[in-house]
Formats: sequence, C-alpha cells, structure tokens
Amino acid sequence: MDPLRTEPSGSVLLLVSHHLCPYVQRAAIALAEKGVPFERINIDLADKPDWFLEISPLGKVPLLCVRNSDGSQEILFESSVICEYLEETQDGPRLHLADAITRARHRDWMEFGSSILSDLWVYETTQDRAQLEAKRKVVASKFATIEAELNSGPYFAGASFSLVDAVFAPIFRYFDVFDTIGDSGIFAGLSRVQAWRAALSDRPSVKVAVAPDYADRLMAFLKRHDAALLQQPSASAAWSQQNRWRQRATIG
Repeated sequence: MDPLRTEPSGSVLLLVSHHLCPYVQRAAIALAEKGVPFERINIDLADKPDWFLEISPLGKVPLLCVRNSDGSQEILFESSVICEYLEETQDGPRLHLADAITRARHRDWMEFGSSILSDLWVYETTQDRAQLEAKRKVVASKFATIEAELNSGPYFAGASFSLVDAVFAPIFRYFDVFDTIGDSGIFAGLSRVQAWRAALSDRPSVKVAVAPDYADRLMAFLKRHDAALLQQPSASAAWSQQNRWRQRATIG
C-alpha cells in the first residue's frame, strides 16, 4: 500500500521512518517538542517499497511528506533539513537560539553528532575486535571534546532544549543497549556528558521517539551482524585484567 495515495487521517505531516534510525529520531523529537500532530509509517530498509524509492532521492529515511491544502505534497529527505523546516514553520518552543552565531555554532555541533553516528555504525557492526577498539577510542575522544563544551546544563544550551539535543539523544540511546553488554568506558570521567545523557533520557519527546521494542530490535540487529561488540569485555574488566597481569609480572 502506498501511504501517499491513501486518504490522510487529518494530519498535514507524514514521517516515513525506520524502527532504529537515529536520523528519524531527530525529526520525531523535533515534532514532539513542537507539539505538531503527524503520522508515522515504518518501512523495511532491507526491502524498500517501490513507492518509497520513487520519492526518496537517496533511498534513505527519514522523509517528511508535507500535504498541501490543494491536495499536492512536498517531500523533504534530509533530517537536518526536516528539523530546520519544522523550526521555521511550526509553532511551539524554539529549538534554535535567536543569536545568529549561536545558531551557526549549534549547526556545527549537530554535524559533530553526525560524525559520531558514522563512527557508531562501524562500532556496532564490525566483526573485527581491533577495529571495534579503535572506534571505541575515537568515540571516547569525541565525547571528551564535547565535555569541554558543556556548561551548567541540563541541556547543551543550558536550560533550553535545542536541536543539538535532538541530535545527541538518539546517540545516547544506543548506549542504553550497549551498556547491557558491558561498560565501554566511553563516558568515564565525563561528568557533564553523563549528566546531559541522563537529562535527555528523561525528556518526554526523547522517550516517545522510538517504539517500546527498540532495545530488542537493536540487540537483534547486533546479533544479525555477528557484531564483535557482543563479545567485547567491558573496559573496566579489561583494565582489571591488565592490572592483574602487571601484578603477576611484578611478583614474578
């Protein structure tokens, strides 16, 4: 069934989605923050329907279908563009600050978040333990950079929730599942990042951006990829083992 050709249920906006996609979550969070009613449909990215391929230039989600009053519709196909469109056209709390240089800086950090997502794709799918550890170090270094940027919180811009938060909330959500496997040590010593993560996890818009079975789906995804992450000992356990080896060497 092509949802674009069915009678709409009254909502002007349709978000074409995937259960796990962090970029979709950005748009869903922004929509929830704005209080905008919208429809959402999930597709199987391993078996993309023809109607989706016809309207998605990159073959990726999210897509936002904007239904016009005359029956026509426009398709937006990049998460950052979708979020900016919502900020410019919808009522509700502002997700960008008014100052131009601050907005520009926030866009920088949104791109920084996208770079972490690229690293996490390798981190969660690689079967090579050496590559897993290399990416773990890269991600830890990037979060250390963010630690220096954060101030009083609870959000990136202080008391105001922004699009930067909408970008990083899905990143932190990965670790809610990864942490059940073992402690990566990625956030060790980063008190401000840890507090930011906790604040975003409690945000209602973040909670509703995924379905209740998100964690189960992500774990199934890791198993399908035979991810090295599933066999990785926690960073704390590895550190303890190294310490024991050093002690034995000293005693010997």
